[in-house]
Amino acid sequence: MYGFGILSGLTFLPLVGVAFLLTQKGDDEASLRNIRWATFLTTLATFALSLYVWSGFDASSAAFQFVEEKSWFGAEGAGKGGLVYKMGVDGFSMPLVLLTTFIMPFSILASWESVTKRVKEYMIAFLVLETLMIGVFCALDLVLFYLFFEGGLIPMFLIIGIWGGKRRVYASFKFFLYTLAGSLLMLVAILAMYGVAGTTDITVLLKTDFPKEMQTWLWLAFFASFAVKMPMWPVHTWLPDAHVEAPTAGSVILAAILLKMGGYGFIRFSLPMFPDASAYFAPLVYAMSVIAIVYTSLVALVQEDIKKLIAYSSVAHMGYVTMGLFTLNPQGVQGAMFQMISHGFVSGALFLCVGVIYDRMHTREIAAYGGLVNRMPIYAFVFMLFTMANVGLPGTTGFIGEFLSLMGAFKANSWVALIATSGVIFSAAYALYLYRRVVFGALEKASLKDIVDLTPREIAIFAPLIALTIYYGVLPGQILSATQASVDNLIQSHTALLDAVKFAVAGQ
Repeated sequence: MYGFGILSGLTFLPLVGVAFLLTQKGDDEASLRNIRWATFLTTLATFALSLYVWSGFDASSAAFQFVEEKSWFGAEGAGKGGLVYKMGVDGFSMPLVLLTTFIMPFSILASWESVTKRVKEYMIAFLVLETLMIGVFCALDLVLFYLFFEGGLIPMFLIIGIWGGKRRVYASFKFFLYTLAGSLLMLVAILAMYGVAGTTDITVLLKTDFPKEMQTWLWLAFFASFAVKMPMWPVHTWLPDAHVEAPTAGSVILAAILLKMGGYGFIRFSLPMFPDASAYFAPLVYAMSVIAIVYTSLVALVQEDIKKLIAYSSVAHMGYVTMGLFTLNPQGVQGAMFQMISHGFVSGALFLCVGVIYDRMHTREIAAYGGLVNRMPIYAFVFMLFTMANVGLPGTTGFIGEFLSLMGAFKANSWVALIATSGVIFSAAYALYLYRRVVFGALEKASLKDIVDLTPREIAIFAPLIALTIYYGVLPGQILSATQASVDNLIQSHTALLDAVKFAVAGQ
């Protein structure tokens, strides 16, 4: 419909904002105002363009749409010894592109007053990060995907390491080294796949039948990268440190978008390209998922830092995603996709809630608060709504994703579903415990006597997130229909995988 270039325009539009920011001095009030507004308007324009793309997206088709292809380097192109620049979206990637462009403006607004040092560099880092995140979901060439996937480490490393908390250097290096180590194995796997197929074109690789023995090693190599990115237990330990030390907007992007790259990688590469290995390792994924759901929920219960508690809850909720994906039935995969979108809204909003009180009190210790409802009734309502969504209260998006994932898990293995369901109880325990200690009770601490409620800017940030969390919690059909065709295509293309997964789980 739009011809060549629309996805490239969407991907690289934030860099236009970067070009403008480079012309600003950044050392006086006027230029700082220009920098903030230019960054915000750039993210809004990117979101508007993504809606334009969505308006022409055919949700009833499982095919890649708006495909762009151009010879890149290394001879004549894909299939002839060379590489291609290829972009396209389907029902798995389009919702994640929209989530990315939707969340970015709120991240910039959240940084409006809290970031006062090196503002220009901070905003440039976020715009570059947006380009790289969109590129991950649009790339249809493995090398191009890898460049976007790994490139996102750099701006996030800088965001944590420069604008983070007291232990920011430690947290940023831990984040970088964990994710880089896993991805190096994926790079080796990409080279091996190129050696077999003679191309890195994802559309061709999806149709390539890799030998069973090779699938095992390829699956493990990709798993190493995506498991760290999500992150899955036991390679999750970098996430709490990164969240605690990152600035508020960094935590929002980390939780809402970057973690989803792991889930997207599983559904784009591991499941369709390595079906035999996915069947063989499905019990392992189930085990790791339920351990993540139960164990990290229990760890969250004993946390004294608000951000760290929410970070552990993210690990638990990502456990539902991996569990749902590897059930390879419509409910499980749909639930996993919905859970990723829901978690983007809810977890991002929870970190924004933490940022609100941190900007006022400069502490994230739970013990420093109590009785906030007496001084911040609007904040108490907003925090309560997203706490309920995080628990999975019916009527919110959190319920839809978890319910579908558990339904899919029950069809695959009832014991997996039973253990995972206990995570719902644990999530209610730590979430309500946190809310009670921070919001309820008497306002006894003198430092809280003058704390003020949400400002108009902060209300403007939360209002759309509240609206979508409730709207899609009551009417989830638009998200489910957007992914339905791609989910059906994935499952129908691998009927043998369905049988193999059931056999592996039930009989081995």
